[in-house]
Amino acid sequence: MFDSHCHLTDEKFAADLDAVLERAWQAGLAGLVTIASDAADADAALGIARRDARIRCTAGIHPHVAERATDDDFARIRALADEPEVVAIGETGLDFHYDNSPRDVQRRVFERQLAIAADCDLPVVVHSRSADDDTAAMIRNGSARGVLHCFAGGRALLDAALDADWYVSFAGLITFRRFDGADLLRDVPADRLLLETDSPYLAPVPHRGRRNEPAFVVETCRVAATLRGESFAELAARTTANARRFYGLPGPA
Repeated sequence: MFDSHCHLTDEKFAADLDAVLERAWQAGLAGLVTIASDAADADAALGIARRDARIRCTAGIHPHVAERATDDDFARIRALADEPEVVAIGETGLDFHYDNSPRDVQRRVFERQLAIAADCDLPVVVHSRSADDDTAAMIRNGSARGVLHCFAGGRALLDAALDADWYVSFAGLITFRRFDGADLLRDVPADRLLLETDSPYLAPVPHRGRRNEPAFVVETCRVAATLRGESFAELAARTTANARRFYGLPGPA
């Protein structure tokens, strides 16, 4: 299995990161990507990735902090993109649910990171919440390749992503009792599906209420396999291969 999106730099992992990683490997993970939320976080993620070849990282600016992004931050993201451990730009995107940054600023910051990704020939990891129309338009108008992470959008956004040959990733949300996107999960082509934890957030059933961690991607894979009518082993192997292909990692893809 492969956790395509987690946040190992989060303070919730500060006290026991080594134990968290050991549980991930014991659970059968072949690798994981720790995702950055701003330039300083990207530096911290790079430090973790350099400790273990099974870990890779991204460099990017989250829409929540878009308003605070400076030209120096973008320069740092661009410089980090040349590091071999950095396999994508992001997490970037649009969040019109919380609106922690003005929407026009979010769009500009997203556009700049799409341009960096295209210039560096790296994929982009995209957060989209309550912003389906705008995100779909950015996908159609951009030249970067990417993934919609922790997908919880509608049909139109899914179609825009798949039409652009993007990947779509699902997290622990699919294990929740109120999850209503099973049809969309089933409609993602087998070679475009990724799985993630988004840990330490969104712990899947039966771990709800606890800190999430990469090992728990097993539960998301189990539910995804059931909803898609596939075997657990088959889906685990396929989504691992997909993650390696998407991030340009060695191994069977």
